[in-house]
Amino acid sequence: MSAKWVGAGDGAHPLAGGVSRRGWLMAAASVAGPAGWLGMPQAAHAGGQLEEPLMDSVRTALSSAIANKAPPEPEFATTEARIHYLRWLGTMSDRLRRRKPEWEIRRDFLQTVWYESKRAGLDVSLVLGLVQVESAFRKFAVSSVGARGYMQVMPFWTRVIGDGDAGKLFHMQTNLRFGCVILRHYIDRERGDLFMALGRYNGSRGRSPYPDAVFGAQRNWLFGEKPQLPTG
Repeated sequence: MSAKWVGAGDGAHPLAGGVSRRGWLMAAASVAGPAGWLGMPQAAHAGGQLEEPLMDSVRTALSSAIANKAPPEPEFATTEARIHYLRWLGTMSDRLRRRKPEWEIRRDFLQTVWYESKRAGLDVSLVLGLVQVESAFRKFAVSSVGARGYMQVMPFWTRVIGDGDAGKLFHMQTNLRFGCVILRHYIDRERGDLFMALGRYNGSRGRSPYPDAVFGAQRNWLFGEKPQLPTG
């Protein structure tokens, strides 16, 4: 389901009239290059994760992953690894500038995305593509089904593996951590099948529009150099 509005304080506006969710997603998937999507109507698209029974061991593992309070401060084993990260940060910052004009906000967001993606074993470009499709990089985006924040996390997750405070999903690192941990969980459940995992994340498992949109958006955030994993 598509969101009809975006949270106050983050540029609320309706989705362009007459545009279906499928149409918007397929259009997003066909966008070539970072500049193209910036001119498109920006709205939140429901994360739509479905609440499913979890084994106790899975629930415990997810809760532990969420509870880890380590700050998003990457550490590097070599100077080359740090230089790679700084080059990535500069490149992504340029691409995101029109959506987040203030350097400090843009830097903190990208640093946290990088940290939480690596922590969950995810491709950073995939996570950025998902954020683009889900919330158009709006921190306070709210979908028509109540999914919240950058990665459109459904509030029930805070009850299942968190402390029950859904308001925390508007906190940048909390939202990105929940989103990355949940996506990792779905990838593991689907045995590495990204297409099926993305569909599960969106509540549209087995259908192509949403995964196609994320894969298309991911192309905007690819970086040419081989990535390095942080040491911590």
